[in-house]
Amino acid sequence: MFVLKESELITDIVQRIEIIKGDITRQKVDAIVNAANTSLLGGGGVDGAVHRAAGPHLLEECRKIGGCPTGEARITKGYNLPATYVIHTVGPIYRDGKHREPELLKSCYSNSFALSQKFNIETIAFPSISTGAYRYPVDEASNIALVAISNYLKNNLIPKLVKIICFDNNTQSVYKKNWQRF
Repeated sequence: MFVLKESELITDIVQRIEIIKGDITRQKVDAIVNAANTSLLGGGGVDGAVHRAAGPHLLEECRKIGGCPTGEARITKGYNLPATYVIHTVGPIYRDGKHREPELLKSCYSNSFALSQKFNIETIAFPSISTGAYRYPVDEASNIALVAISNYLKNNLIPKLVKIICFDNNTQSVYKKNWQRF
């Protein structure tokens, strides 16, 4: 049995996470994660961009799924995207952090990873879930995301690469600053 030492494991995790500024719809990965709404029928921000880039077949498939509760995830084909799959997850709308928001945001990551495991996804790109229209503070959301991602990678060999795609320089800066603490 092959076992990594703790120091090798930490190095391995660092090498498996990239934090970049970019357009999630242009990522050449096995799956992108869509910060969706509960209907899965498109909307603004990441969700609207994913639907526009994937084309009308994505909307047709999402209609058949019938929605997704907050914190859960569903998977579809990627259609016109460079990604094979789209994992749709619904982040919480931020109120004050006392209405299960951290728990629900963490669930977005764990449920997305559960689907990635089921579909043998080796490369995955996440947006900064809930930090746009859902107003989750980027500093808090990035800490939840980075803990969830690194904890998952500690115990799983795939995905081999996790990209965190930040929409703007500020979001990327916050993620990178918080990642340095690990």
